[in-house]
Amino acid sequence: MLETARIATLGDALYEALQSGYPTSKVSALEPESSIEDAYRIQLRMLERRLQAGDAVIGKKIGLTSRAIQDALGVYQPDFGQVTQQMLFDDGATIDLGKLMQPRLEGELAFRLKEDLSGPGVTTTDVIRATDYVTPCFEIVDTRFEDWQIKIQDTVADNASCGAFVLGGARADPRSLDLSLAGMVIEKNGEVAVTGAGAAVQGSPATAVAWLANTLGRLGIPLKKGEIVLSGAQAPLLAVACGDHFVCEIAGIGACEVRFSGRAMV
Repeated sequence: MLETARIATLGDALYEALQSGYPTSKVSALEPESSIEDAYRIQLRMLERRLQAGDAVIGKKIGLTSRAIQDALGVYQPDFGQVTQQMLFDDGATIDLGKLMQPRLEGELAFRLKEDLSGPGVTTTDVIRATDYVTPCFEIVDTRFEDWQIKIQDTVADNASCGAFVLGGARADPRSLDLSLAGMVIEKNGEVAVTGAGAAVQGSPATAVAWLANTLGRLGIPLKKGEIVLSGAQAPLLAVACGDHFVCEIAGIGACEVRFSGRAMV
């Protein structure tokens, strides 16, 4: 286990990279014997710096839930991070790439909770019961390291590689849907770019949320009423550039869209 002072140094380096736009060295290179527990401690230090600067936690994100994303990054287990108010964009927003470093885009389903979920022992049925509504979502993943050749310690420490997210305006009751079968289509500049389905996310997006509730529950942390939970990508990552326009539609639920302007910092 890394010493507390070392955890603070690595978390501060990630926060400074976020603010400056200059990448920092990978945790896996600086501390090759570091554990996933160390990485989550680094993540919490980075989050602490964000909160000190005036941001606020509004939910969680689950990463690395689909084989397509795992293959893309070479990391083969789920992880989680925090989503904050300053990461959130409304449906139809234009995001300035100048606020990001090495962004990529993925489409997924977001859950808004109406009840707390506290594991262990949370089931998929419990997740559906505790959900107010689901909505299409774009997550813009990003890395504060030199490139995307990262290991599990790196993505965990870097807040599960979360950059920003866009919540759709459409809302649906998950009790009226089979989330595993709900097909997703992402259009890029008017053409179909990728397709997917909820089954790509550990069999169902609700299963991924149950995994998160149980993982956090073992740490004594509940998912709270009102929180947003991003359940994980249903299709491969997409590159983004200035002028790009994306629409994500999930069958039976609706669509969300986002545009990009400017140029990424790296």
